[in-house]
Amino acid sequence: MLYFAYGSNMDWNQMRDRCPSAKFIGVAKLPNHRLAFTRKSESRDCGVADAVVDQNSSVWGVVYEIDDRDIGLLNISEGYISGRARSQNCYYRKQQHVFQDGDDVKPLAACVYVAVSQENPPLPNQTYKGLILNGARFWRLPEDYIREVLEPIEVKA
Repeated sequence: MLYFAYGSNMDWNQMRDRCPSAKFIGVAKLPNHRLAFTRKSESRDCGVADAVVDQNSSVWGVVYEIDDRDIGLLNISEGYISGRARSQNCYYRKQQHVFQDGDDVKPLAACVYVAVSQENPPLPNQTYKGLILNGARFWRLPEDYIREVLEPIEVKA
C-alpha cells in the first residue's frame, strides 16, 4: 500500500517504529487540502494533524510503501478500525491522488488518513510539532512550505 504521511509520521524514526516495512517513495503534494489540527490525541494530550479540504491550499508530505503485514499496525496507530462507523474512529482512511515532487504529471494513488474532527481541539504541543518539522526537514519538503506553514504552527503552552 502507498501511504501519504503529512503529520508526525513524516518523522522517519516514528514511522520505522510503527511500520518496520516502510520504504520511502518520495515527497508529494496533496492538492486542495490544508494542514489543520482538528482532533485531540489522548495519548499525546495535544492536537494532532488533519488534512482538511480547501480548494486554495495544498498539504505536502511523504509517500511510503507499506507491506501488507504492517497495515494493521498503521491502522492501530491512527485509531482506525475498518468497518467501524466513521464517528467511532479517530481517523478514517481514503484513497487520494497525490503528486510526487508536486508535479501534476506524476500522480500516485495513496492512502491518506483524515481525522474525524472534534469541536475545540487543543493546539499541538512542541514535541508533536517537532516530529512534523523533523520529518519535513529530513525528507526535504519545499522550504517555503516549511517556512510558511509548518514553522508558524502554534503550540500549547
